Amino acid sequence: MLDKICSLKPKHNPAIVEKTLHLAIEIAREGREGKKIGTLFVVGDEKKVLARSRNMILDPLLGHPDDAKKIEDSDMRETIKELAQLDGAFIVSGDGVVLSACRYINSSIKGIELPLGLGSRHVAGASISKETEAVAIVVSESSVVRIFIGGNLVAEIVPEFLLLDKKSVHIKEPYVEEKIMDMTVLSKED
Repeated sequence: MLDKICSLKPKHNPAIVEKTLHLAIEIAREGREGKKIGTLFVVGDEKKVLARSRNMILDPLLGHPDDAKKIEDSDMRETIKELAQLDGAFIVSGDGVVLSACRYINSSIKGIELPLGLGSRHVAGASISKETEAVAIVVSESSVVRIFIGGNLVAEIVPEFLLLDKKSVHIKEPYVEEKIMDMTVLSKED
């Protein structure tokens, strides 16, 4: 199921989307220092994404070499977990370099339909995925990970199956539900 989700956007390297998705799931599960946190990862089409966003604070990743900012690097992953406590999005290049952190995404609700209960982080993810070829991965403070492609919510991942409540599912039917270890993955049915 995760392979299918990670390869939904043919222009993207599924391995990079998968590594980013796994990091998002870790953040949803663990939070930071016992506190649930939310964040946004925007993967791919980095030139357009950077043009449609700006830094909210001085970029903590600016000036560091690309080889130290790879999404699969364990030190970088821990750095991302710390920085996720700050507002803003992470911009991840198509080849897996985390280019920027704490980014404000210029978003629009034009042409976006989101279920009630999803906030500004989800609007930003849906909007940037509609306006660019990027994949947006949103970690909600409710510990749910949502994936947006083309402005549409295409999957929800509930890392802790005990949190799954059918009343809180936002992805529209028809969808496929699959249990993977202690996660529940809901994805749009083909």
